[in-house]
Amino acid sequence: MFELLPGTGLALPRNAGVVRFGASERAAQWAVSTLADVRETWVCQAGWAFTACYEGVDLLLYGDCADRLSRPDRDRPGLAAVSLRRCEAAPTRPSAVPVVLADVDLFGYPAAEVLATVGLHPHPAVRLSPAPSPNGYLPEVWFSVIDVAGPTS
Repeated sequence: MFELLPGTGLALPRNAGVVRFGASERAAQWAVSTLADVRETWVCQAGWAFTACYEGVDLLLYGDCADRLSRPDRDRPGLAAVSLRRCEAAPTRPSAVPVVLADVDLFGYPAAEVLATVGLHPHPAVRLSPAPSPNGYLPEVWFSVIDVAGPTS
């Protein structure tokens, strides 16, 4: 199971460890590569970004982010944000791998049930994407080291 640890990072399945906010690109890639192939990608204003797919869940991790208002004192070195996205555009069933926040499997139950339990913004640094259909499942969760706008890729 993936476990979102706001303020800390992402706990990986199969005892692969925790990818911590502030981690270097190399450390983050190494941890994720124990589960899946890592592929570099691009995210606007991030110094590095990579993706990996594990059991139907796409991960996007990025870091070394410059402040959007060009204030160097607010730059964020190391891992800054993580997105977990279902490979299906409109998921209609639980994910093969749980994605957990505060003991709730965000991808394991219909979106209406999850949102009734945790709300659309369950933590200041966590964003849930609404399901595309009324009976669907959440397609994506995004979280960061701080509360900022979502990915800009």
